[in-house]
Amino acid sequence: MAKDAPPRWDRKMQQRLARGEAAALGELYDRFASLVHSLAHRVLGEDSAADQITREVFGYVWENPDAYDPKQGSMRSWVAKLTQRQAVLRLRQAEAAQYAEHGGGSTEELEAKVRRATAAARADYIVTSMPAPLRQALELAYHQRRDYRQAAADLAISEDEARRRLRLGLQLLSTANTRPPEGSSPPGYGRAL
Repeated sequence: MAKDAPPRWDRKMQQRLARGEAAALGELYDRFASLVHSLAHRVLGEDSAADQITREVFGYVWENPDAYDPKQGSMRSWVAKLTQRQAVLRLRQAEAAQYAEHGGGSTEELEAKVRRATAAARADYIVTSMPAPLRQALELAYHQRRDYRQAAADLAISEDEARRRLRLGLQLLSTANTRPPEGSSPPGYGRAL
């Protein structure tokens, strides 16, 4: 995963994109393309659809650099949120088209599938947006099956700190299945691509 970018980097990147610097887009793509693709793939389950979402997200960022507000969060967080929204929108469209074409499934099934994909994408978004120390502890616990003692040793922190990071990370992650209040997205973060 890409290292968390400092806010200064985010502002400079936005300024470079606003000036139309193609090199800035390339740098942004190098930093976040794997994040965008993996989030989109998690929702859509297809490489080709994730590739398309990746192109759309970076196209949107290129055309709308002013939609990013550094005061609302990191560029990484913004790009992840754009990806989540676009992928869920694409899933809704694909499922609705399949429903109309085949007449199969109920609208409740369609909505349940979209809700599951949205929750998974939201969980990914929460993990990628959380501070690096929390994310590192969760990744050790879940991807490498480390307990808090092993995570503490791997991260060179105290066991109490490892427990605290895991607890905070899990508390943040537990919100993935809850729906955020309407209108709670920061300006520029909820606009469709």
